[in-house]
Amino acid sequence: MARPREFDEEVVLDAAVQCFWAHGYESTSIKDLMKRTGLTAASLYNAYGDKRAMFRTALDHYIENSIGTRIRHCEALPPRDAIRAFFDDILRRSLNDRECKGCFVVNSALEIAPHDAEFRKTIAETLARIELFFLACVKKGQADGTITSSRPAVDLAQHLLCVLMGVRVLARARPERALLDGAISTALTSLDDR
Repeated sequence: MARPREFDEEVVLDAAVQCFWAHGYESTSIKDLMKRTGLTAASLYNAYGDKRAMFRTALDHYIENSIGTRIRHCEALPPRDAIRAFFDDILRRSLNDRECKGCFVVNSALEIAPHDAEFRKTIAETLARIELFFLACVKKGQADGTITSSRPAVDLAQHLLCVLMGVRVLARARPERALLDGAISTALTSLDDR
């Protein structure tokens, strides 16, 4: 029978996410992970396998606890408010990111996805999940008249996803409220009848 873990996995995974997020996958060492999580190398290897497996677990943890939570929260709102709330949260996170770390998923898409089919698939599925959230909101908004029906719902959802990705990348180098809010506001006006 396997021994129960003698650490709070939520705390360890949060620390691992922060470590990988701050340094990137390639630049994060087991020593960095030990320092950040407070675990020994043996404990890390016993619990997660190797660095790659720990990154996989940390990325999944981030996706569910950040993106998944945001989507679940916003889904409860009226469609147009849901989209606005999603972007408001992104804007707030971007402007409060003193280290300009950006988005862990976007960073992983740029660093790892081009070279690793498994992580490319995970990131593509995550981006598709966000797109489906936008698509569901747009379709509901088109049905209740709060979002224009003059453009296909899928086009509007994909546009919102592209703006989101652009905002997250811009926030790393130019975390300026006017720039980021301007991009978001312009994207939201695309939902209006013309």
